[in-house]
Amino acid sequence: MLAANVYARRIARRATVLAASAALTVTAPTAQAAMPTPVSAATARTYLASLTVKAEGSSSGYSRDLFPHWITQSGACNTREVVLERDGVNVVQDSSCAAVSGTWYSEYDGATWTAASDLDIDHVVALAEAWRSGASSWTTAKRQQFANDLTRPQLIAVTDNVNQAKSDLDPAEWLPSRTAYRCTYARAWVHVKYYWGLSVDSAEKSALQSVLNGC
Repeated sequence: MLAANVYARRIARRATVLAASAALTVTAPTAQAAMPTPVSAATARTYLASLTVKAEGSSSGYSRDLFPHWITQSGACNTREVVLERDGVNVVQDSSCAAVSGTWYSEYDGATWTAASDLDIDHVVALAEAWRSGASSWTTAKRQQFANDLTRPQLIAVTDNVNQAKSDLDPAEWLPSRTAYRCTYARAWVHVKYYWGLSVDSAEKSALQSVLNGC
């Protein structure tokens, strides 16, 4: 009987430990990018239908320097550091606003990072893509606003080499490998292009329609 009681207590303790572990798993913070929420799929479809469709323009004359970034947002914090702090969990910044620790989840590929150096801040609509879609005629001041837009779903912290692989490709040429995020990505893309009055080419529009129709 004594042995049975000891065994029962061990089972009870084990159940308590497992329950505690489960509770920790549920309540532990997870890194979650938090760029501004894009318009709904229905609204994105309406926006997309209203965008000017035209062949993509030339890259002639393009330079990233024509889209000044990252600009100071407040104190010592520039746009990159603001996005890193926004999109991470438990982010600690030093006196110059650089992120020295934290956890970041890259929505494009599902990777989690603990070093800010492993992340790029992606322009959802790339600067070169914007240039070819109408931004070549903008003032430098407007291009600066576009390149540092924290109000629209235009900036997001993602795995650096994934951002570099995306480069300046549009959705007909590149979509996030994490398929669960493609709907959000398409909604964000259309939201940004609509707000900034940028055009789309026919292949780009078809790819966006395909994604949005599945949302």
